[in-house]
Amino acid sequence: MPTEPAERAKKQYRTIWISDVHLGTSGCKAEFLLDFLRWNESETLYLVGDIIDGWKLSKSWYWHQTHNDVVQKILRKARKGTKVIYVPGNHDEFAREYTGLSFGEVAVEKQFIHETADGRRLLVLHGDEFDAVIKFAKWLALLGDHAYQTALYLNTLFNKIRAWLGLSYWSLSAYLKHKVKNAVEYIGKFEEAVADEARRRGVDGVVCGHIHHPEIRDIDGILYCNDGDWVESCSALVEQMDGSLEIVHWTVINHDHFMKKQEVAREEVALS
Repeated sequence: MPTEPAERAKKQYRTIWISDVHLGTSGCKAEFLLDFLRWNESETLYLVGDIIDGWKLSKSWYWHQTHNDVVQKILRKARKGTKVIYVPGNHDEFAREYTGLSFGEVAVEKQFIHETADGRRLLVLHGDEFDAVIKFAKWLALLGDHAYQTALYLNTLFNKIRAWLGLSYWSLSAYLKHKVKNAVEYIGKFEEAVADEARRRGVDGVVCGHIHHPEIRDIDGILYCNDGDWVESCSALVEQMDGSLEIVHWTVINHDHFMKKQEVAREEVALS
């Protein structure tokens, strides 16, 4: 079952996977991700694509301070010993030109094979290469992205009202998407295609992002894991020290603590 950050004590995982952050867009829930990164540590951190939204930034510039803070937090983790592996997606495909290189102790890889503590081999990839719309009709994907951004804008307004009423974050856009028959069918076909690739590669499972739908399930003997996103579900995939995997949803944030941390971070930058 997905877990909420009810207990405010730092957790240590063997591995964390995050994807589809879409820094550079107003729909990005950067403050939720920043809060998650502050309260959760890992030996290895995978950035599974679409961390920065190059598509959106190429059209108009949007970059909130919290987006800077997320980047700085990840780089700080890398400097302090976390193994950070960046597997670019289609929205940050510009980074694929640097496959095999490292920047700020962050390694860029097209794909990666991760071995869990209990010996399972998992193929880590973003997943856009198995999306027929992305692969064969990019213009249609861009059109769909515009409609999706509109849905996220409405989602932001919806959650501002919920916050005003004292309610926690809940994704209206994700709910609507998962109620549309065509979207449900698309998700199912995507999951099967990614699982088929893992089977072809001779691994035990696959970890991906791309479709903004967190999931762990068995597909004909292949473990399929999708770590979700940070524009709708605010979720990550985590590996415990014994190799077990789970989805963590981080949709509650301690705003007082967050603002204090923001002030301290700004002071540290000013003094450095």
